[in-house]
Amino acid sequence: MLSLEEGRLLVKLARRTIEGYLRAGKKPPVPKVGAKLRERRGVFVTLTKHGELRGCIGHPLPTLPLIEAVVDSAVSSAVHDPRFSPVAQDELPDIQVEVSVLTPPELIKVKDPRDYPKHVEVGKHGLVVKCAGRAGLLLPQVPVEWGWDVEEFLSHTCMKAGLMPDCWLREDTRISRFSAQIFAEEGPGGQIREVQLLKRKVKG
Repeated sequence: MLSLEEGRLLVKLARRTIEGYLRAGKKPPVPKVGAKLRERRGVFVTLTKHGELRGCIGHPLPTLPLIEAVVDSAVSSAVHDPRFSPVAQDELPDIQVEVSVLTPPELIKVKDPRDYPKHVEVGKHGLVVKCAGRAGLLLPQVPVEWGWDVEEFLSHTCMKAGLMPDCWLREDTRISRFSAQIFAEEGPGGQIREVQLLKRKVKG
């Protein structure tokens, strides 16, 4: 687990990285940090603008030191998310930054696919669905924000992979779960806090 100070450092780094990249066209140097922030961890950087998603890209697997993965994900979220046009410099005062540090995905093993909902907790788990050469990932905060129940969460993760909503019921589908420690600005450039998803009200 990261401390609040470590989480704040990552969120501030993500914002500074985006600001520097939009201004100079290159990533700033990776700062020197303690051993915990140099561990290989999965991470996503999420950008929102007026409450709407503006970019979200990351590293699902622990392939890079966390500090480097945050820098890379921040730039990618701002300018390489194919769903959106690149963030412009004059948008930054309206952009809110969130960093999700992930645990390694854990394959959920079931004898009957109908048992998957028993092994997934909304507000605690993120999901990765793989089937037929496709893969989709949704972070733990997504079903909370949309008010989905577990089956809706499974279906939407399938759709994120470009699969049919009920693909999670197929025998050849592989589903993994992970958790995330989430740090976010309370407003654009504002105070940074750790987000407690389980304290939010979930529909269903």
